[in-house]
Amino acid sequence: MLASAHGVLFVIASCFRFFPVVSIIGCLLAWCSGFAEEHNYADQLKPVPGLSATKAQETFQLAPGFRLEMAASEPNVVDPVAMAFDADGRMFLIEMRGYSEDDGLSLGRVRLLEDADNDGIYEKSTIFAEGFSWPTAITCTQGGVLVGAAPDIYFLKDTDGDGQADEKRVVFTGFGKSNVQGLMNTFKWGLDNRIHGVTSSSGANAQKVVDGQPTGKPLALRGRDFAIEPLTMQMQAISGGGQHGMSFNDWGEKFTCSNSDHLQQVVYEDAYLARNPYVSAPGPRRSIAEDGPQAEVYRTSPVEAWRVIRTKLRAAKIVPGIVEGGGRPAGYFTGATGVTIFRGDGWPAKYDGYAIIGDVGSNLVHRKKLVDDGILYRGVRVDEKTEFLSSSDIWFRPVQYANAPDGSLYVADMYREVIEHPKSLPEMIKKHLDLTSGRDRGRIYRVVGDDFQRKPIPKLSQFKTTDLVAMLDHPNAWHRETAARLIYERQDLAAVPKLEALLKQAKTPQGTITALHALAGLKQLTAAHLLPALGDANPHVRRHAVQLSEPLLASSAELRQGVTSLTADESPKVRFQLAFTAGYLPAQQRTTTLAKLTASNGNDPYFQAAIQSSVGEGAGPLLATLTTSPEAKSVKVQPLITALATQIGKQQSKADLAAILQLLPALQKSDPAAFEKIVRSLNLAADSQMSQQLAAATGGKSAQVFHELVNEALAVLDDDKSSLNAKVDAVKVLRYGQFDAPRFEDLLAPTSPLDIQSHAIAVMGSFDSPEVAKLLVRKWPELSPQLRPFALDSLASRDAWRETLLEAIQTKAIPTADLGADQIAQLTSLLTKDQAQKYAGLFQKSLHGERDALVKDYQKSLSLKGDSPKGKSVFEKNCASCHQLDGIGHAIGPNLAAMKNRGPDAILANVLNPNAEVNPQFMNYICQTADGRVVSGMIAAETSNSITFVKGDNKTETVLRIDIDQLRSTGVSLMPEGLEKTIDQQAMADLLSYLMQDRN
Repeated sequence: MLASAHGVLFVIASCFRFFPVVSIIGCLLAWCSGFAEEHNYADQLKPVPGLSATKAQETFQLAPGFRLEMAASEPNVVDPVAMAFDADGRMFLIEMRGYSEDDGLSLGRVRLLEDADNDGIYEKSTIFAEGFSWPTAITCTQGGVLVGAAPDIYFLKDTDGDGQADEKRVVFTGFGKSNVQGLMNTFKWGLDNRIHGVTSSSGANAQKVVDGQPTGKPLALRGRDFAIEPLTMQMQAISGGGQHGMSFNDWGEKFTCSNSDHLQQVVYEDAYLARNPYVSAPGPRRSIAEDGPQAEVYRTSPVEAWRVIRTKLRAAKIVPGIVEGGGRPAGYFTGATGVTIFRGDGWPAKYDGYAIIGDVGSNLVHRKKLVDDGILYRGVRVDEKTEFLSSSDIWFRPVQYANAPDGSLYVADMYREVIEHPKSLPEMIKKHLDLTSGRDRGRIYRVVGDDFQRKPIPKLSQFKTTDLVAMLDHPNAWHRETAARLIYERQDLAAVPKLEALLKQAKTPQGTITALHALAGLKQLTAAHLLPALGDANPHVRRHAVQLSEPLLASSAELRQGVTSLTADESPKVRFQLAFTAGYLPAQQRTTTLAKLTASNGNDPYFQAAIQSSVGEGAGPLLATLTTSPEAKSVKVQPLITALATQIGKQQSKADLAAILQLLPALQKSDPAAFEKIVRSLNLAADSQMSQQLAAATGGKSAQVFHELVNEALAVLDDDKSSLNAKVDAVKVLRYGQFDAPRFEDLLAPTSPLDIQSHAIAVMGSFDSPEVAKLLVRKWPELSPQLRPFALDSLASRDAWRETLLEAIQTKAIPTADLGADQIAQLTSLLTKDQAQKYAGLFQKSLHGERDALVKDYQKSLSLKGDSPKGKSVFEKNCASCHQLDGIGHAIGPNLAAMKNRGPDAILANVLNPNAEVNPQFMNYICQTADGRVVSGMIAAETSNSITFVKGDNKTETVLRIDIDQLRSTGVSLMPEGLEKTIDQQAMADLLSYLMQDRN
């Protein structure tokens, strides 16, 4: 399997991050130790020599219309992984010399390269700063640079002009460093005058550092990125969550990538959702590649010698693993890295806005055209069965890219012989490889159009602020961004008249947008500046004008009128922004504006979330307006009506209650179906004050709704002719009545369909009766393995029920053998202090039991002849709930195509011992809600006000943060233990045969 290029940029093969990730190192060492002396590959594994910078250029294939130039090479640069250009075009590089196992040596450096004669060759090289452990990010600001080297972010500055930093201080700390492939990275200047950074998978609890000491409350950045205000050094959590690489297009829209999902768009900004804690929104990142996350790639480099030998060892059963050719060791994205939207003027104009992504393990650079597709884009392949740039040299490692001062695309080539993660190499091979080979090499390439004519790079640091303004309309993004940054950092109001003139004279929409944000950064933006922009011919200008109007809407009636006139704008991107911005309008205008937007786009989940985010207050009037509108029964309006009713039931606002009390009596007469839907969506307890007020206002009709619903549900359940779907829906309705133990005992009978039983258990969890726990314990022996996790969730959700459960385990009514490691971890994590003391010793046995011995026992499966068709049946029954293959199942875990390349022995270990080592990305979490429920699963998405959990069968549940009482990791994988109970050794052989078959 080729090494993945990612995380800290490129490192571990995607297959090494499988779900769940199992460490096979011990197994490899044990297996290989007996053969180390017998199998010596020193002669066959001689070092592969790297090529000189000149010779390396002969190995490239580049798309027609472009040429590749060398900008810098060793010894002037080594191991480059990130780059940034200052205001004079000087290039600052991050050199990650400690990759991949030497972070403790603090070999990382910041290097300064200068092109003194402006010919495109950086002939002057200076070590700007050194002594960093695994540095990964850099950007220029305030005459210095910010450098990311987890756990810290540093500010470095050369104050005496000798090319070396004499000021070095930590400005933030707390970034995770648990995984070399998941470190913070990619600092970028945004249109909003902030520096945006990628947190990556190691997460952070970031704190500002003042006078050498962390200060303030840590900022949790799990699943989110961050932005830094450079003048105050304040950090804010923002939407994101990619792994390595992030980029803006000319319009400020953000793109990122993750491992085997090579092109993603960040759809909305998290701060908007934070205004309304009752919004349950789709995750902010959306995969947009038309050919799928793991798109095909076409490498031109040969297979490495060590990989050939490893294949032979596997074929001879000397080391575990698949025989290469039976799977796909290459040919698709396994580790996307460095996504960059090209924004220069050094290419033909038709390529503006293309997405550039690398795959380091495949020695190539991929590109995609971004096609407008509503509020999103589609990434469309443009190179048929080839790549934008590829090399036959296995040392070529393109890890990061930059839009350069000369209008070209710069490519950072780490240039390493081996990029494979050390843990995937058998010791008998690894000992002959030098994993540091290339530590003294590195290249920076420039990709330009065939007709490119280099122009001198201006020294913008020497420009007067007023002269910088003209650069905001430059066709090259570096000029625009650098000028905008300098204007913001200087805070020189002398630029204001020039900026106002540019708004009227700009030749490009990019110039207009950048000028508007520059005025906002100087706190000089007015309604007079924005009104013409609201009517601009370019939709992106209109969208930014809407966004920038937010702090001015309260004081300008004319601006409010201009903004609200865009409810029917032809661009969905403008309407989408307006849905967020409407939250800053006065109540009546807000309601009217949002109602119009709902009528056109309310059935889009992103639009719905945007609209609802704007009614942290005022959900009642909007609900009333929508319910009584001509479009009330439209599929575009109905989802939001339900969401608003649910919010009102949770929020318990007096103003919203008044609106509901005024609405429902009339609605009950005019539209009983809508009346019933709203009452149900309010989700009120029968004895709540709001329920009583509604019952009084509706003459008892609201209470009668629930009574009638329950009676109708019971009739459906008692009718043998009712369909399964109808009965499942009826079971869900029982939550509105009283707990009827005999009825639920019937529903949990082994003869009941599985769907009926699972939904019955879920509904039982909504009651607050001790009889629920007693019934579940009594029925436990009859519950199938698929149902027991649901029952455990219910039993563990309330203190009293948990006590009943623990007593049942203690008395053997529920044998501990019935609980897997994941279930025990879930239960023990919820115990109160008293329960933990009372039942100490109840779970003293290892959570993992005899897993290692079981894996060893099942090694026989590797030598049995498997039956692939039978294996498919085993997969469908036992694996498809969390894995997808051949279109079967749910892709909760990574694609099994990648896992094939680790070999059948690794799959065997994954199945039987899923908790030997668990990647945090696939950890099972327990969430206890304020109303006593327990939700468990893998965290699939996070926003400022919600967490989405995913369970087996791809079932998801989103919990609002305001409803969370406790959240903790169980420390075990979502994948359960105990599959040996349904998969014997022959069935395992069949399963492996199916998984390993060639699908080319």
